[in-house]
Amino acid sequence: MNKPYTAIDDSEITQGVNKPTSEAVVPKAYLVSFILITLCFPLWGFANDITNPLVKAFSKVLQMTTAEGTWVQVAFYGGYGAMAIPAAIFIKKFTYKAGLLMGLAFYALGALLFIPAASAQEFVPFLFAFFVMTCGLSFLETSANPYVLSMGPASTATQRLNLAQAFNPVGSLLGMFVATQFIIQKLNPASDDERRALAADGSTTALNQLSAITANDLEVIRNPYLAIGVVVLVMFVIIAIKKMPRTEEKSESLDIKGTFKRLFANQNYREGVIAQMFYVGAQIMCWTFIIHYGTEVFVNLGMTEQAAEAKSQSLNIYAMIIFCLSRFICTFLLKYINPGKLLMILAFGGMVFTLGTILLEGVAGVYSLVAISACMSLMFPTIYGIALTGTGDDAKLGAAGLIMAIVGGTFLPMLQASIIDMKVVFDTFSATKFSFVWVLLCFVVIATYGKRSQKHLPK
Repeated sequence: MNKPYTAIDDSEITQGVNKPTSEAVVPKAYLVSFILITLCFPLWGFANDITNPLVKAFSKVLQMTTAEGTWVQVAFYGGYGAMAIPAAIFIKKFTYKAGLLMGLAFYALGALLFIPAASAQEFVPFLFAFFVMTCGLSFLETSANPYVLSMGPASTATQRLNLAQAFNPVGSLLGMFVATQFIIQKLNPASDDERRALAADGSTTALNQLSAITANDLEVIRNPYLAIGVVVLVMFVIIAIKKMPRTEEKSESLDIKGTFKRLFANQNYREGVIAQMFYVGAQIMCWTFIIHYGTEVFVNLGMTEQAAEAKSQSLNIYAMIIFCLSRFICTFLLKYINPGKLLMILAFGGMVFTLGTILLEGVAGVYSLVAISACMSLMFPTIYGIALTGTGDDAKLGAAGLIMAIVGGTFLPMLQASIIDMKVVFDTFSATKFSFVWVLLCFVVIATYGKRSQKHLPK
């Protein structure tokens, strides 16, 4: 296939060749393929943000502690950690299209595994389904981002990726909406205490009643995943039959051992992976435990538990909207502020709002928690770009390492949940409020990286 543009080199992107240009952001030769790849971006946004509220949902439905419920996050984000580097190697050996198809196949399989999981009424099958699904998401993200970058001239690569990424929050907002309207509000209104009372009763009638409630609730959780599974299968078929341009070099070799050696010796990259891990942890903690935090506050203000949960999830949607709007503002500010400095400023803002979450009472604390999203908006891509600065061809596996850092969404939320489960008061703070100390620590790490990274960036 004759291409009007040659594949761009990763070193060009990481060394900042993307300057204002009159060239097309998406050349006509790539337009249809670009649209198809862009449609994959909201797919993983949907999966991420429909899943966060399920920590609370599973804890309630299966009568588990909050810490046990966070195994949802361990399984979900563990898939990213397990598959990012294998995905990069697979794509290097084959093609971006092969990586996309592999990702879509795993995604659809994981979503459809919710059928037997719901029938079994056991937690472990759900965890396996989440893990399989996010193995697919890891393939998708590792394939789609560099594929979009390569679909045209290097001078418009960043604009092209930003255009595609603009559709990711659409999927995130849809995922949050579905979680609120079709999961949280559809669950049986029986409270945690009422469910525990039925289990403690032990009579056949009580246990049958509890089993019926649990079966219905698990079907409510299952149904949106079946719907997205069908959508993903449709995307798989369309991309499979569409002739896609091959933009990567066929003969390029991959020196895995040498690449890792150079990356581990690169202080800026090494610290970037750590900062990314803590960022993802902070994001997941804020967007997962806003439901626990808000529910506690609103119940204390006189709401029923179900109404408080629904309101808290609605506030999560507002947090995502603020996140999206802030991304455009921060992107504009990058024209005038060094990325490392802006990252440091955003992390400092996150620290201030986190302190407000811990120290302020009532709805003021809830609003502080929502406001944290404004500070997180540009952190992931900013850390991503800073960490890859100057890595040249090593950026191919380096990017996979930064995707693997999403594993921060596993152990950090579990540590926070362990504090929430204590259900004790630390001086004047509830356990839920005090648990956000972990989020504060994350922003300290990110602010430190923003400060230290400035010496590695162009003036």
